[in-house]
Amino acid sequence: MTLTITPLTAAIGAQVDGVSLAEPLAPAQQAAIEHALLRHQVLFFRRQPLTPRQQRDFAAQFGDLHVHPIYPNVPEQPQIMVLDTDADNLPDNDNWHTDVTFIATPPLGAVLAAKLLPPTGGDTLWSSGIAAYEALSPRLRALLDGLQAEHDFVKSFPASRHTLTPAAAAQWEETRRRHPPLLHPVIRTHPVSGRRALFVNEGFTTRIVDLPPRESEALLAFLFAHAARPEFTLRWRWQVDDVAFWDNRVTQHFAVADYLPHRRVMHRATILGDRPV
Repeated sequence: MTLTITPLTAAIGAQVDGVSLAEPLAPAQQAAIEHALLRHQVLFFRRQPLTPRQQRDFAAQFGDLHVHPIYPNVPEQPQIMVLDTDADNLPDNDNWHTDVTFIATPPLGAVLAAKLLPPTGGDTLWSSGIAAYEALSPRLRALLDGLQAEHDFVKSFPASRHTLTPAAAAQWEETRRRHPPLLHPVIRTHPVSGRRALFVNEGFTTRIVDLPPRESEALLAFLFAHAARPEFTLRWRWQVDDVAFWDNRVTQHFAVADYLPHRRVMHRATILGDRPV
């Protein structure tokens, strides 16, 4: 099959047609998807009714998979994380974030599949860290280059939400122990394309360690707001069996929580990456 790649905005996003993700990719198909991911940063595939095993196998063609230490997963396929939210299990991903930046080698990317959607709402937004970086003035880029920021698991996974039972509290405490706050560069270089991107996010970044606290707070507030500017973003309106594949190294995303009390179920496979530089 011949892939058709249709850009969605000038800064980020493309829809890909002409491929079944349920089958192993031919080398040319995989190369085309990898090239499109580098160029467009997030790819969307319509009408892909994947089983958890098929989703796992598709994602594993691009690297080793991560098993999330907190979120539930599909028992038979622990690499497939389950995001099942409604009025009794409120979403916690309705903020701009880059996945799992609380580990030393944050994910290369993620594959998200829509399984159950509310009657309306439940869209996801993505933002290009490359576009956000390139829109900064040269002087601000020079200031940010070489700075490091702290990323903390606890910021997105507070004890107040994740320690409601003894089992959950033990799991949370063990995860916190295994993942103390760590440092990543404020600006990272993509390991393949060489492009520079903003690499702080509201979900996990707590401070810029090279600056006094008030300066860090003010600069982070500006960078968080800057990354969310409409010209760097797109909004995807999900249909059941849609699949999104994004480059987690240079993007942020925001799951809009406007569908409650209705239910929304998504499955995610997360591909491990390398240490940001």
